[in-house]
Amino acid sequence: MGNEILKAPEGPPSDVERIKEESNYLRGTLRESMLDQISAGISDDDNRLMKHHGSYLQDDRDLRNERQKQKLEPAYQFMLRVRLPGGVATPDQWLVMDDLSQKYGNSTLKLTTRMTFQLHGILKWNMKKTIQGIHASLMDTIAACGDVNRNVMCNPNPYQSDIHLEVYEWAKKLSNDLLPRTRAYHEIWLDEEKVASTPEVEEVEPMYGPLYLPRKFKIGIAVPPSNDIDVYSQDLGLIAIVEDNKLIGFNVAIGGGMGMSHGDKATYPQLAKVIGFCKPEQIYDVAEKIITIQRDYGNRSVRKNARFKYTVDRLGLETVVTELENRLGWKLDEAKQFHFDSNGDRYGWVKGVKGKWNFTLFVEGGRVTDYDDYKLMTGLREIAKIHTGDFRLTANQNLIIANISTQQKKKINDLIEQYGLTDGNHYTALRRSSMACVALPTCGLAMAEAERYLPTLIDKIDEIIDENGLRNEEITIRMTGCPNGCARHALGEIGFIGKAPGKYNMYLGAAFDGSRLSKMYRENIGEDEILKELGVLLPRYAKEREAGEHFGDFVIRAGVINATTDGTNFHE
Repeated sequence: MGNEILKAPEGPPSDVERIKEESNYLRGTLRESMLDQISAGISDDDNRLMKHHGSYLQDDRDLRNERQKQKLEPAYQFMLRVRLPGGVATPDQWLVMDDLSQKYGNSTLKLTTRMTFQLHGILKWNMKKTIQGIHASLMDTIAACGDVNRNVMCNPNPYQSDIHLEVYEWAKKLSNDLLPRTRAYHEIWLDEEKVASTPEVEEVEPMYGPLYLPRKFKIGIAVPPSNDIDVYSQDLGLIAIVEDNKLIGFNVAIGGGMGMSHGDKATYPQLAKVIGFCKPEQIYDVAEKIITIQRDYGNRSVRKNARFKYTVDRLGLETVVTELENRLGWKLDEAKQFHFDSNGDRYGWVKGVKGKWNFTLFVEGGRVTDYDDYKLMTGLREIAKIHTGDFRLTANQNLIIANISTQQKKKINDLIEQYGLTDGNHYTALRRSSMACVALPTCGLAMAEAERYLPTLIDKIDEIIDENGLRNEEITIRMTGCPNGCARHALGEIGFIGKAPGKYNMYLGAAFDGSRLSKMYRENIGEDEILKELGVLLPRYAKEREAGEHFGDFVIRAGVINATTDGTNFHE
């Protein structure tokens, strides 16, 4: 194939491209905006840049109408997301995030589906102090959002701690090496003096360039047999290949992504496709070259078609692989054999290698807070004060209290029991396999509830589950308030995407191991219709399933829904 195929789509640049171009490498007028005391908000241009610094301006939508009546500006606040490669935090870092949430946030922590912390409810005048507090604990928020490579995920894998440690080190290295080079973050938030430009310094961003990427870029590393990070949902997925208990390299998969837009068939979720194998020390080279292909040929005109998955589908997988190998100057090896059997977490106590223990805690919706009858946040705070291992945030919004010595296990278990911290084993497996995005009241894109509503819906679905003997049957269920896919709805065996207040599109048929997308089953339905549909489907599954058959496979075999064989036929 000739080079004439390698072209970016034609069309005028989107407004975000103008904002980045005029921003002087992500500075814009952010410093001035944050000092402005007249409004608790910032301009739209600066909010677009703010994403690259790890934050979004939001407002409390529960209060929006009332404030409008009072002729007040919206209840502006910021969401702040930490860059936490591999989801690993020290006990001291946990305590810092807890403290900052109490001082400046809404007294909760959100554990995200990309294995990091989000703080919500931060007022503009407290943003700098919050970011400086995070920085002092050796974390940061650089590139946690924006048109750059985001937080690099990796499998927490507590029962293979030696492999996890090695994979985690690669995830951390990738995350650091692929950071933007601009000093804008350090100047605006950390009071670093601006370095005067010199004629010798021609470009600030050797990889990204002044316009950065057309859209966000996501990398995740999975360690088979667990696909808990949903490796096929990543722009770049790396699948660890272990032989004789040694990491020999990674299979490389490209072109995944979950976002779409309602009613627009030119947008769709897509699964990454495996294109070959590389050695561990080659992954930075591979990642950098793939990012530069997206930089050069991604869609900068229409943002909803700007993710790498659309670039791969437009140019063709073979063309992209050829271009990658041309830029590398070497060819990927043939992909190695591997197998995934699940994408969930292993709850409760698990003994890892070197005599260390790990306790995986079920955190519904990823929200760490104190409830009237469940002091989750207080209990974890007390554990962090004595814990000498680490905390691992999982891709399923749960938490692993990890690397606990045998000597310390009793003390930590006593605190777990004192505060009633739960591994979720008294819940149905359906609830333990659930995931929801934040949605209302803070996400500006949400069309319907997710985090606040899914637990209530599951209460009602659980009645059907129990009536049909499915209490211990793992079925992945995911809900998002909009089609952007933060909770990876298209990989749920049962998936819901918000369409309007109280209304959802219902999806079925994804694979339990994350290797197949779902397909829309019912459009724009409410709770009564959802329960009616599941009241038929779940009893059928209980009676008609084959041995070991997962729900997503069953609904396809039974002819309830057609399989989605590729994202390009997601809407068919």
